Amino acid sequence: MKKLLLTLIAALGLIAGAHANEEGLAWDKAPNKTNDLAALQNGAKLFVNYCLSCHSAAFMRFNRLQDIGLTEQQIKDNLLFTTDKVGETMKANIDPKQAKEWFGANPPDLTLVARSRAGHGGTGADYLYTYLRTYYRDETKATGWNNLVFPSVGMPHVLWELQGERRPVYTKIEQHGHEVEVFKGWEQIKPGTMTPLQYDQAVGDLVSYLQWMAEPAQNTRVRIGVWVLLFLSMAVVFVWRLNASYWKDVK
Repeated sequence: MKKLLLTLIAALGLIAGAHANEEGLAWDKAPNKTNDLAALQNGAKLFVNYCLSCHSAAFMRFNRLQDIGLTEQQIKDNLLFTTDKVGETMKANIDPKQAKEWFGANPPDLTLVARSRAGHGGTGADYLYTYLRTYYRDETKATGWNNLVFPSVGMPHVLWELQGERRPVYTKIEQHGHEVEVFKGWEQIKPGTMTPLQYDQAVGDLVSYLQWMAEPAQNTRVRIGVWVLLFLSMAVVFVWRLNASYWKDVK
Protein backbone atom coordinates (compact mmCIF):
# COMPACT_ATOMS: atom_id res chain seq x y z
CA MET A 1 0.00 0.00 0.00
CA LYS A 2 2.86 2.35 0.88
CA LYS A 3 4.55 1.67 -2.46
CA LEU A 4 1.27 2.32 -4.29
CA LEU A 5 0.85 5.70 -2.56
CA LEU A 6 4.44 6.70 -3.37
CA THR A 7 3.91 5.71 -7.00
CA LEU A 8 0.73 7.79 -7.21
CA ILE A 9 2.45 10.80 -5.64
CA ALA A 10 5.35 10.51 -8.08
CA ALA A 11 2.96 10.22 -11.03
CA LEU A 12 1.04 13.30 -9.90
CA GLY A 13 4.31 15.18 -9.56
CA LEU A 14 5.30 14.25 -13.12
CA ILE A 15 1.90 15.34 -14.44
CA ALA A 16 2.11 18.65 -12.59
CA GLY A 17 5.64 19.22 -13.88
CA ALA A 18 4.61 18.44 -17.45
CA HIS A 19 1.65 20.81 -17.13
CA ALA A 20 3.93 23.56 -15.80
CA ASN A 21 6.28 23.11 -18.74
CA GLU A 22 3.38 23.36 -21.17
CA GLU A 23 2.26 26.64 -19.61
CA GLY A 24 5.42 28.42 -20.74
CA LEU A 25 5.67 32.17 -20.25
CA ALA A 26 3.02 33.66 -17.96
CA TRP A 27 0.68 36.07 -19.71
CA ASP A 28 0.65 39.70 -18.62
CA LYS A 29 -2.66 41.28 -17.68
CA ALA A 30 -3.96 43.42 -20.53
CA PRO A 31 -5.32 46.86 -19.70
CA ASN A 32 -9.08 46.89 -20.27
CA LYS A 33 -9.76 50.14 -22.10
CA THR A 34 -12.89 49.17 -24.03
CA ASN A 35 -14.69 52.16 -22.45
CA ASP A 36 -11.93 54.60 -23.43
CA LEU A 37 -12.91 56.05 -26.82
CA ALA A 38 -9.52 57.72 -27.37
CA ALA A 39 -7.73 54.41 -26.76
CA LEU A 40 -10.11 52.54 -29.06
CA GLN A 41 -9.67 55.12 -31.82
CA ASN A 42 -5.87 54.85 -31.53
CA GLY A 43 -6.18 51.05 -31.53
CA ALA A 44 -8.32 51.18 -34.68
CA LYS A 45 -5.69 53.34 -36.38
CA LEU A 46 -2.92 50.90 -35.41
CA PHE A 47 -5.02 47.97 -36.58
CA VAL A 48 -5.67 49.50 -40.01
CA ASN A 49 -2.08 50.67 -40.45
CA TYR A 50 -0.24 47.58 -39.23
CA CYS A 51 -2.61 44.58 -39.22
CA LEU A 52 -5.04 45.04 -42.09
CA SER A 53 -2.31 44.64 -44.68
CA CYS A 54 -2.33 40.89 -44.07
CA HIS A 55 -5.21 40.14 -41.69
CA SER A 56 -8.88 40.68 -42.46
CA ALA A 57 -11.68 41.45 -40.03
CA ALA A 58 -14.41 40.08 -42.24
CA PHE A 59 -17.19 40.44 -39.64
CA MET A 60 -16.56 44.13 -38.94
CA ARG A 61 -17.66 47.00 -41.18
CA PHE A 62 -15.81 50.31 -41.28
CA ASN A 63 -18.95 52.28 -40.50
CA ARG A 64 -19.27 50.41 -37.17
CA LEU A 65 -16.30 52.52 -36.01
CA GLN A 66 -18.80 55.32 -35.49
CA ASP A 67 -19.65 53.46 -32.26
CA ILE A 68 -16.24 54.47 -30.87
CA GLY A 69 -16.71 58.16 -31.65
CA LEU A 70 -15.40 58.45 -35.22
CA THR A 71 -17.44 60.29 -37.81
CA GLU A 72 -18.08 58.84 -41.25
CA GLN A 73 -15.85 61.53 -42.76
CA GLN A 74 -12.99 60.72 -40.36
CA ILE A 75 -13.27 57.05 -41.30
CA LYS A 76 -13.17 57.91 -45.01
CA ASP A 77 -10.23 60.30 -44.65
CA ASN A 78 -8.04 58.23 -42.32
CA LEU A 79 -8.94 54.55 -42.37
CA LEU A 80 -10.26 53.52 -45.79
CA PHE A 81 -7.11 52.07 -47.34
CA THR A 82 -8.53 48.75 -48.52
CA THR A 83 -11.86 49.94 -49.93
CA ASP A 84 -13.62 53.13 -50.99
CA LYS A 85 -16.95 52.31 -49.32
CA VAL A 86 -17.46 52.95 -45.64
CA GLY A 87 -20.07 50.19 -45.49
CA GLU A 88 -17.61 47.50 -46.61
CA THR A 89 -16.07 44.93 -44.29
CA MET A 90 -12.41 45.12 -43.30
CA LYS A 91 -10.63 43.08 -45.94
CA ALA A 92 -6.89 42.50 -46.10
CA ASN A 93 -4.77 43.98 -48.86
CA ILE A 94 -2.69 40.85 -49.34
CA ASP A 95 -3.43 38.21 -51.97
CA PRO A 96 -4.26 34.92 -50.15
CA LYS A 97 -2.09 32.93 -52.59
CA GLN A 98 0.91 35.17 -51.98
CA ALA A 99 0.30 35.07 -48.23
CA LYS A 100 0.36 31.27 -48.22
CA GLU A 101 3.56 31.28 -50.28
CA TRP A 102 5.32 33.81 -48.05
CA PHE A 103 4.14 32.68 -44.59
CA GLY A 104 3.15 29.06 -45.18
CA ALA A 105 -0.51 29.77 -44.42
CA ASN A 106 -3.08 32.45 -45.05
CA PRO A 107 -3.09 34.93 -42.10
CA PRO A 108 -6.20 34.30 -39.97
CA ASP A 109 -9.15 36.64 -39.68
CA LEU A 110 -8.87 38.78 -36.53
CA THR A 111 -12.48 39.74 -35.88
CA LEU A 112 -12.87 37.28 -32.99
CA VAL A 113 -9.21 36.72 -32.07
CA ALA A 114 -9.55 38.41 -28.67
CA ARG A 115 -12.19 35.83 -27.71
CA SER A 116 -10.76 32.75 -29.40
CA ARG A 117 -7.30 33.05 -27.82
CA ALA A 118 -8.44 32.74 -24.21
CA GLY A 119 -6.80 29.90 -22.30
CA HIS A 120 -5.46 28.71 -18.97
CA GLY A 121 -3.09 31.70 -18.89
CA GLY A 122 -5.85 34.31 -18.99
CA THR A 123 -8.17 36.03 -21.41
CA GLY A 124 -7.63 36.38 -25.14
CA ALA A 125 -6.72 40.03 -24.51
CA ASP A 126 -4.02 38.92 -22.03
CA TYR A 127 -2.59 36.55 -24.64
CA LEU A 128 -2.50 39.20 -27.38
CA TYR A 129 -1.03 41.83 -25.06
CA THR A 130 1.79 39.48 -24.05
CA TYR A 131 2.29 38.11 -27.57
CA LEU A 132 2.74 41.53 -29.18
CA ARG A 133 5.30 42.51 -26.53
CA THR A 134 7.51 39.40 -26.60
CA TYR A 135 8.94 39.44 -30.11
CA TYR A 136 12.72 39.25 -30.42
CA ARG A 137 15.38 39.03 -33.11
CA ASP A 138 16.21 35.47 -34.20
CA GLU A 139 18.33 35.15 -37.34
CA THR A 140 17.74 31.40 -37.46
CA LYS A 141 14.11 32.01 -38.48
CA ALA A 142 13.00 32.81 -42.02
CA THR A 143 11.36 36.06 -40.93
CA GLY A 144 14.26 37.05 -38.67
CA TRP A 145 11.91 37.11 -35.66
CA ASN A 146 10.70 34.79 -32.93
CA ASN A 147 8.28 35.06 -30.04
CA LEU A 148 8.34 33.84 -26.44
CA VAL A 149 4.59 33.20 -26.28
CA PHE A 150 4.38 31.62 -29.76
CA PRO A 151 7.77 29.98 -30.49
CA SER A 152 8.69 29.67 -34.20
CA VAL A 153 5.82 31.98 -35.13
CA GLY A 154 5.38 32.52 -38.88
CA MET A 155 4.28 36.14 -38.51
CA PRO A 156 7.08 38.75 -38.52
CA HIS A 157 7.17 41.55 -35.98
CA VAL A 158 5.07 44.16 -37.78
CA LEU A 159 5.47 46.68 -34.94
CA TRP A 160 9.27 46.43 -34.75
CA GLU A 161 9.83 50.02 -35.87
CA LEU A 162 7.84 51.17 -32.86
CA GLN A 163 9.41 48.79 -30.34
CA GLY A 164 12.90 48.43 -31.77
CA GLU A 165 14.93 45.23 -31.64
CA ARG A 166 15.39 43.24 -28.43
CA ARG A 167 16.70 39.92 -27.26
CA PRO A 168 15.61 37.89 -24.23
CA VAL A 169 17.97 37.48 -21.29
CA TYR A 170 17.97 34.21 -19.35
CA THR A 171 19.40 33.17 -16.01
CA LYS A 172 20.21 29.68 -14.74
CA ILE A 173 18.58 28.28 -11.60
CA GLU A 174 18.50 24.93 -9.82
CA GLN A 175 15.16 23.12 -10.20
CA HIS A 176 14.55 19.55 -9.00
CA GLY A 177 18.28 18.90 -8.97
CA HIS A 178 18.82 20.18 -12.50
CA GLU A 179 20.08 23.48 -13.85
CA VAL A 180 17.49 25.17 -16.06
CA GLU A 181 17.29 28.50 -17.86
CA VAL A 182 14.45 30.88 -16.99
CA PHE A 183 13.49 34.15 -18.62
CA LYS A 184 14.90 37.14 -16.74
CA GLY A 185 14.15 40.18 -18.90
CA TRP A 186 15.02 42.03 -22.08
CA GLU A 187 18.08 43.65 -23.58
CA GLN A 188 17.42 46.45 -26.07
CA ILE A 189 19.56 46.02 -29.19
CA LYS A 190 18.18 48.91 -31.25
CA PRO A 191 15.75 51.55 -29.99
CA GLY A 192 12.37 52.04 -31.62
CA THR A 193 10.45 55.20 -32.30
CA MET A 194 8.62 54.68 -28.98
CA THR A 195 9.88 54.24 -25.44
CA PRO A 196 9.02 50.89 -23.80
CA LEU A 197 6.23 52.59 -21.83
CA GLN A 198 4.79 54.25 -24.95
CA TYR A 199 4.95 50.95 -26.82
CA ASP A 200 3.13 49.09 -24.04
CA GLN A 201 0.43 51.77 -24.06
CA ALA A 202 0.08 51.54 -27.85
CA VAL A 203 -0.22 47.74 -27.69
CA GLY A 204 -2.77 48.14 -24.90
CA ASP A 205 -4.82 50.40 -27.19
CA LEU A 206 -4.55 47.93 -30.08
CA VAL A 207 -5.57 44.97 -27.91
CA SER A 208 -8.46 46.95 -26.43
CA TYR A 209 -9.68 47.66 -29.96
CA LEU A 210 -9.41 43.95 -30.85
CA GLN A 211 -11.29 43.15 -27.66
CA TRP A 212 -14.03 45.66 -28.56
CA MET A 213 -14.18 44.44 -32.17
CA ALA A 214 -14.77 40.86 -31.00
CA GLU A 215 -17.99 42.03 -29.29
CA PRO A 216 -18.90 45.68 -29.94
CA ALA A 217 -21.97 45.46 -27.68
CA GLN A 218 -20.11 44.08 -24.67
CA ASN A 219 -20.17 47.30 -22.63
CA THR A 220 -23.88 47.83 -23.38
CA ARG A 221 -24.53 44.22 -22.35
CA VAL A 222 -22.74 44.75 -19.05
CA ARG A 223 -24.60 48.01 -18.32
CA ILE A 224 -27.97 46.43 -19.08
CA GLY A 225 -27.03 43.38 -17.00
CA VAL A 226 -26.31 45.55 -13.95
CA TRP A 227 -29.71 47.26 -14.19
CA VAL A 228 -31.46 43.91 -14.69
CA LEU A 229 -29.81 42.48 -11.56
CA LEU A 230 -30.79 45.58 -9.55
CA PHE A 231 -34.38 45.26 -10.77
CA LEU A 232 -34.50 41.56 -9.90
CA SER A 233 -33.07 42.29 -6.44
CA MET A 234 -35.85 44.81 -5.78
CA ALA A 235 -38.46 42.46 -7.25
CA VAL A 236 -37.36 39.69 -4.87
CA VAL A 237 -38.14 41.96 -1.89
CA PHE A 238 -41.63 42.80 -3.20
CA VAL A 239 -42.38 39.15 -4.03
CA TRP A 240 -41.18 38.02 -0.61
CA ARG A 241 -43.41 40.55 1.19
CA LEU A 242 -46.36 39.74 -1.10
CA ASN A 243 -45.92 36.04 -0.37
CA ALA A 244 -45.81 36.72 3.36
CA SER A 245 -48.95 38.88 3.14
CA TYR A 246 -50.82 36.24 1.11
CA TRP A 247 -50.08 33.35 3.46
CA LYS A 248 -50.41 35.13 6.82
CA ASP A 249 -54.16 34.38 7.10
CA VAL A 250 -53.91 30.87 5.72
CA LYS A 251 -53.95 28.22 8.40
